[in-house]
Amino acid sequence: MPEYKAPLRDTKFVMQELLNCEAHYEKLGYEDATPDMIDAILVEASKFTEQVIAPLNQIGDQQGCTWNEGEVTTPDGFKDAYSQYVEGGWPTLSQDINFGGQGLPHSLNNAVAEMMSTANHSFAMYPGLSHGAIATLEDHGSELQKQMFMPNLVSGEWTGTMCLTEAHCGTDLGMLRTKAEPNKDGSYALSGSKIFISAGEHDLSDNIVHIVLARTPNAPKGVKGISLFIVPKFNVSDDGQKQDRNQVACGSIEHKMGINANATCVINFDNAKGYLIGEENRGLNCMFTFMNSARLGVAMEGVAAAELAFQGSVAYAKDRLQMRSLSGAKNPDGNADPIIVHPDVRRMLLTQKSIAEGGRALIGYLGQLVDATHAEKDQTVKARANDKLALLTPIAKAFLTEMGMECASHGVQVYGGHGFIKEWGMEQIMRDTKISCLYEGTTGIQALDLLARKVLGSKGKLLEAFAAEVLPFCKENAADEHMAEFINPILKSLEQWQRLTQTIGEKAMTNPDEIGAASVDYLMFSGYVTLAYFWARMAKTAQQKLADSSKDAKFYQAKIKTAQFYFQRMLPRAKGHVACILNGADSLMALDSEDFIF
Repeated sequence: MPEYKAPLRDTKFVMQELLNCEAHYEKLGYEDATPDMIDAILVEASKFTEQVIAPLNQIGDQQGCTWNEGEVTTPDGFKDAYSQYVEGGWPTLSQDINFGGQGLPHSLNNAVAEMMSTANHSFAMYPGLSHGAIATLEDHGSELQKQMFMPNLVSGEWTGTMCLTEAHCGTDLGMLRTKAEPNKDGSYALSGSKIFISAGEHDLSDNIVHIVLARTPNAPKGVKGISLFIVPKFNVSDDGQKQDRNQVACGSIEHKMGINANATCVINFDNAKGYLIGEENRGLNCMFTFMNSARLGVAMEGVAAAELAFQGSVAYAKDRLQMRSLSGAKNPDGNADPIIVHPDVRRMLLTQKSIAEGGRALIGYLGQLVDATHAEKDQTVKARANDKLALLTPIAKAFLTEMGMECASHGVQVYGGHGFIKEWGMEQIMRDTKISCLYEGTTGIQALDLLARKVLGSKGKLLEAFAAEVLPFCKENAADEHMAEFINPILKSLEQWQRLTQTIGEKAMTNPDEIGAASVDYLMFSGYVTLAYFWARMAKTAQQKLADSSKDAKFYQAKIKTAQFYFQRMLPRAKGHVACILNGADSLMALDSEDFIF
């Protein structure tokens, strides 16, 4: 397993130099988020992730979780590491001070969360889901519910889950069967089974708070009849004290391809006591708060996969000697040259680097948008931030995880046969990463959300909101000869993005399948163009820093060269997606179902 080193220099570049977090935090009133405070938090987070949870990554994969009569035990070291996580105050960073949080920006917490996810994907999922539960209660819970559950969730003493999926019901939540019968005291009795519940049962916290979708009696059919409930593992008093065991049990845990150290559970509710969140039959609207929070967290997992695969690949490529460089020996005293000199190895390494660093910039930007939705007082600016988040969340979730999976595959490939062997750890990254393309909505579902709901559904309004940011940047730098190689392709891509949207919309008026046929290619095209914008911004920032000083010159030069690689080798992939979109749905739908034979 690669020895993880937190990318502090690049994280600070994104936060402080590219996105100017100091001015951003000052504008939004985050007075405690001073440069010294930010640096201290990032340094301590790097120590915790490198020294405490990264060493447990391979152990956790090898041991996995164990189930015994409904109780789940996590791998060696996880319980102690989680205790240190709580004692260090890490769960409280960006949470409401009224419930014991530190009230720091969400974008700062994101930087810490990325380190955790890269160091140990499985471990990071345990506290990660709690953030979605907290956000859901903050936005939709009653004051009593917040009093009962928020303090312990914020502190990390309790953890949270999201319970949507049932055996017959995955993406199509309108088919769910879990029932919620009203009790005389105003609570509900929930009965049913949920599957694929990440962190659904474990030994890390005193209580687990499940956020559950269910149907009340006489609820309308489909998604309009879904309500949302809080169902704790242990019942809770009005003042937030843990009481007797609720009728919630873990029926089993799944044996999986990856993330073996995170318990993926079957959770059975047998007249379990629960509490309605928000209005009856409005559960899906409330759950979207949790889902959007989770989707941004999963997007971060794509960045984490690219980063860890890159770190492992670079170390190996510098050390492994194989063949001579085609342009002449680079290691004349050795029997062969290190494989990092070979162009194809460079292709894989630069793909990993460009996705990890480009993705980090996108995630940092999205974090600042989340900050604005919480703390911005200007309602017009807040609405604009919400519009950009709506557009970019499905792009980030699907594009970054698909690319993270590609980068993980490159990690195995760089190692050759050794990458296929467990002891090196590269195949674990690939196994752990695949789930990120699946949960919180598969790539296909994110693509439909982007194209059908966000872009066509808003009649282009959300796309225009993002373009209104990109175009001024392009105009400001149009006369800069050093930026021409970046600005011109972005302008052409933006025009093409708008034309593609119009073409798909027109085709869909006569054949609705055109939306489904185009959606994934449309999302991938959108992802390549979006990351191109952030790479152009990073190149501009690096050029300015080089012009001002020779300090860190190699770092900034590497930024510019990686940007050039992205524009010359990654952005051109978008053209292939354009061709697929324009070819339409006919070839996809030509075969009858019966013609798929083997």
